[in-house]
Amino acid sequence: MAVFSLLLFTEARATHLRAGEITAVLLDCQSLTYRITIRVYTDTSSEVKFGDGVLDFGDGSEPVIVPVQDNEPTNLGPGVATASFTILHTYGGPGSYTISYLEPNRNPGIINMSNSVNTTFYLESRIIIDPFFGCNNTPRLLIPPIDRGCTGVAFFHNAGAFDPDGDSISFELVVPRQNRGTDVNGYQFPAEPTFYTGLNFNTANEAGNGPPSFSIDPVSGTITWDAPGAQGEYQIAFRIKEWRRVFGQWFQIGYVTRDMQIIVEDCDNERPDLIIPEDICVEAGTLIEETIFGIDPDNDNVKIEAFSEIFNLLDSPAEFAFGPPDFLPVTPNPAEGFFTWQTTCSHVKEQPYQVVFKITDNGAPNLVTFKTWNIKVIGPRPEWVDANVDLGTKTATLEWEQYTCQNAELIEVWRRVDSFLYDPEECETGMPDFLGYQMISQRPINESVFIDSNNGQGLAPGAKYCYRLVARFPSPRGGESIISEEICLDPILSDVPVITHVTVDATDTEAGVITVSWREPFEIDPGQFPPPYRYEVYRADGFTGSTNLTLVGTIDQQINPGDSLTFTDTGLNTEDLVYNYRITLFAPTGASGESPVDTSVPASSVRLELTPFFQGIELDWSAVVPWSNNTQEFPMHYIYRDRANGGSPTDLVLIDSVDVNIDGFNYVDEGQFNGIPLNEEQEYCYRVLTFGTYGNPEINAPQENFSQIICGRPNDTIPPCSPRVEIELTDCEQFFAEACNFTDFSNTLSWIRREDDGCSDNVQSYNIYFTSRRGQEYELIANVPGTEFVHDNLSSFAGCYRISAINRSGIEGELSEEICNDNCPNFELPNVFTPNGDDCNDVFGPYHDNTPAFDDETGTFARNCFTTDLSKCARFVLSVRLVVVNRWGKPVFNYESGGENSILINWDGRSNEGVELATGTYFYHAEVIFDVVDPTKQKRDFKGWVEIKR
Repeated sequence: MAVFSLLLFTEARATHLRAGEITAVLLDCQSLTYRITIRVYTDTSSEVKFGDGVLDFGDGSEPVIVPVQDNEPTNLGPGVATASFTILHTYGGPGSYTISYLEPNRNPGIINMSNSVNTTFYLESRIIIDPFFGCNNTPRLLIPPIDRGCTGVAFFHNAGAFDPDGDSISFELVVPRQNRGTDVNGYQFPAEPTFYTGLNFNTANEAGNGPPSFSIDPVSGTITWDAPGAQGEYQIAFRIKEWRRVFGQWFQIGYVTRDMQIIVEDCDNERPDLIIPEDICVEAGTLIEETIFGIDPDNDNVKIEAFSEIFNLLDSPAEFAFGPPDFLPVTPNPAEGFFTWQTTCSHVKEQPYQVVFKITDNGAPNLVTFKTWNIKVIGPRPEWVDANVDLGTKTATLEWEQYTCQNAELIEVWRRVDSFLYDPEECETGMPDFLGYQMISQRPINESVFIDSNNGQGLAPGAKYCYRLVARFPSPRGGESIISEEICLDPILSDVPVITHVTVDATDTEAGVITVSWREPFEIDPGQFPPPYRYEVYRADGFTGSTNLTLVGTIDQQINPGDSLTFTDTGLNTEDLVYNYRITLFAPTGASGESPVDTSVPASSVRLELTPFFQGIELDWSAVVPWSNNTQEFPMHYIYRDRANGGSPTDLVLIDSVDVNIDGFNYVDEGQFNGIPLNEEQEYCYRVLTFGTYGNPEINAPQENFSQIICGRPNDTIPPCSPRVEIELTDCEQFFAEACNFTDFSNTLSWIRREDDGCSDNVQSYNIYFTSRRGQEYELIANVPGTEFVHDNLSSFAGCYRISAINRSGIEGELSEEICNDNCPNFELPNVFTPNGDDCNDVFGPYHDNTPAFDDETGTFARNCFTTDLSKCARFVLSVRLVVVNRWGKPVFNYESGGENSILINWDGRSNEGVELATGTYFYHAEVIFDVVDPTKQKRDFKGWVEIKR
């Protein structure tokens, strides 16, 4: 009713609203109560004051009619006042809420919309309440939304926006609105030709060398209109979006829409200008002192103002001093403002602070210029105390000084094999990817010691480990420190075999070959473990882990210590799979015995993947090894290629090299080897040679290892063949021997890759599709690289599968034929029950694990009252409908499962009216719905008799 009345009397009200926005401040993080403020700017030529409009909180609650508010004076020129209204509102829970305000009407005479005098004024902002994001406030705006410009002179404005939570903000222009989802009528942006009548539009910018433009900088929020044309009042609107990074991903979590007015006049005045410092980055604790200069082409006196959240900080706020008086001369020297800020640890933030400087001249009219200065405050680098290794446990004890900024959240501990000297650039925080470090722990900020046990496995023998630290500050403000200096351990004692090579010699699905090499335990105690030694070579599937761990070979100690020991593993599927190896050392224990001493750290083969695109192929490779494959000493990896289908190693030629410290383990082949673009009709085969080191002078370097050979075509549009799928069917006889309440359901699938005419064998992965009922829509449940899949955590066995292959261009092949597994349904009813109140066989229902066992020989029930024949249990029953009749066919009992009614029925021998039935024989008809994959086989009828004994 309030909204209807508002619109009904729109034309009866004088118009007055020029600009405004809505902001929302969360009272505290333990509540959902917001302080919501509407601030507007009014036309004082109207007697109507702000108020009587509708404030909607966006949550379905009753809107509020805003009381009429008094105007407040401003320094924004004649005819402009401001007013505001604030209210508390508590939301019921998480959600996305659009807060809006609607009031008649806008002020008259706005020239870039139709009939502003009868156009309602509408504002909206959005907040997202979500525990995933944490506390959330809307952005705030420090600079009023009324500004003035001159025809032919470039106009600038900045709202001085910031986010109090430290979120990142961005800016975009939008069309002003007259209601939710409804733009004002006849809107035109200010730089349209309509507003340049009598001017040459193509030279109407300030410099006279191009057409006018109107834009907003998405990062700084500065609005530029170069340059205004016709005199008059223009309406614009822009949206300030807030973004929060959670777990490395950016999410938009709200916005504020500002409705703003630009008043353009014809004037003989030139804009003043500012000279501000370059953007800076400082460590917390730095004192910043800078001078801001103001100049004016007309030598008008000027005023300089500064706007930023940093002037209102509770801890060590910044200061900006200018004047008095408000306007100072710019001759013979520029006007000066003085900025000072003593930064502290509490000021560390991921995003830079923006300081918006505004200079205003005292010409007629006043013209302004805005410039933004960015200040980023970063955490100081952590400082090391010491690092030591325990040779017995192969663990490292790391110690660092208590971190300077105790408001930081944690210390990240990073590790790599071999030293990598690097001095970060100014303002470079965090760990650069190309250094090859891996984060191994996050420690509370009040800790300063960490013991690195390599997740309990011990550090790799022979390897030289180096460490760095990074301090990280809590979200949402975030921020991090400069990386610490590097600290390195001496190489770990090499008292076990040290793998040096896992190189692919032949690529094939069945006849692949990998050569594994290792150093003897050259620092083992020969007194405790005297030679000769024997080695067992074990292989497992994958980069890491022990899947299909298999003993594949035994090697005796070679004669010369220091020689590499080698084993060649054959009969492998190196085309589709990656393998990892480990070496177990055996030493003599007596006259004729031996025992295992220890096992090496596993090392994997190098896996190369390719992604085709138009006229090119992208290569990516990886391995999990105890040495480092990106080092300063051996930074180059080598790319080999040939043009033969299924190329062999001897066919491939070196075409290029990659500095992995710069480009990572990635290479894009666009034909730069010979200057000839790749042919999409040609298949190309690739192999990569990697180089690495343990950083140990006692272990020869580099560690050279080849990947498998992999082939593909640029812009490969030929879909791969559909696979031939098998499923491990449920053995019902075995299943019936299991407990009645069995819940561990899973289906195991395997498939083989087909190579038929008309489709490609270029396969990178497989999509698994599933439906629980035959004939229903399939759902994609997984994408896997191998040819096996276990679908677990199921509620039953019932389900059908179809599998498709994906090639390296992301093209999906046809789905395989449907293959299904099914449940083992069962439902059996006894022929007798004894409702006599002895808690044994008192009710009638299907057999289950609490059903008493009836002894046919004695005609009685076992006194333990539990069945021993698990095969009788009711299984995979969805619903039951039961009708019991007496010998004359009259229904005496009806039952239907659902709600609180169990499928177990539990009939106590009473009629529907609750009367105890007489001893005797009764007949039943049960309609049972089973959980099976074929809908046509779900329903079954059971008919029989049951005797009541009392």
